[in-house]
Amino acid sequence: MEILRTVAELRGWSRLKRMDGGKTIGLVPTMGALHEGHASLIRAAAASCGAVAVSIFVNPTQFGPNEDFSRYPRTFAADCALAEAAGADVVFAPSVDELYPSGAAAFVEVEGLSDRLDGKSRPGHFRGVATVVCKLFIAAEPDRAFFGQKDAAQVAVLRRMVLDLRLATEIVVCPIVRESDGLALSSRNIYLSPEEREWALTLSRAIRQAESLFAAGERLAAKITQAARITFAEMPQIRVDYIALVDWATLEPVEVAARGSLFAVAAWVGATRLIDNTILGLESSANDRWLDSL
Repeated sequence: MEILRTVAELRGWSRLKRMDGGKTIGLVPTMGALHEGHASLIRAAAASCGAVAVSIFVNPTQFGPNEDFSRYPRTFAADCALAEAAGADVVFAPSVDELYPSGAAAFVEVEGLSDRLDGKSRPGHFRGVATVVCKLFIAAEPDRAFFGQKDAAQVAVLRRMVLDLRLATEIVVCPIVRESDGLALSSRNIYLSPEEREWALTLSRAIRQAESLFAAGERLAAKITQAARITFAEMPQIRVDYIALVDWATLEPVEVAARGSLFAVAAWVGATRLIDNTILGLESSANDRWLDSL
């Protein structure tokens, strides 16, 4: 597996692969600290694309001034091994200066969506995400880019960006990968103490509760979200950021849930902010194509 460091190298690789038998290009954007959730994205890309690039870049513009940019886990050697084992052909690992040259003043902002859910809690976060992903799309020229459903709000922002900018890349969404006890995999789980790890299961319990209520016929968003608030109230060690039931395309709250509505939670477990979500009415066996058609 090759490691590329510059935009010119990545673009050259992509164009060569496209000319070499007309291979489709898959891109899996990551910030490193890869785990089985990332591996599932890489495998999905390898299964549907002729060549796969994985980017590893801790993007400074999506972190706020009091967030964990400096201590975000960086495990490059292990990341490369996982990426190669999962089917990546190249890893793109640029420097900050490569993606943000001195004096850079151009940014991408998706108005409206960027101020909802995680964007409301983390001002400027989605501007940083949209900017770096747009840069990666320009560099790699991928046919498809693979993201996890755990970052559902991010997916909504990026879908809108692709639509508005008429980008040729297809956004493919893959299911959340969980531990056996239900905890959604996250690079930030490494921050949790054993005790906090137990507390963190409250998020997945709230998710399962929302799924159960919807399956039983409950459609009122107020009742579904209130049940989750009660669940979190039983665990005072956790500080809730948001509990929301929204339209996945707009991230606007809905009063009545429907199949495909996004139920999402975010909470601080100790000093670690975690997120989780579910797409109501979506069976766990549903494939990423169905997800992408919502």
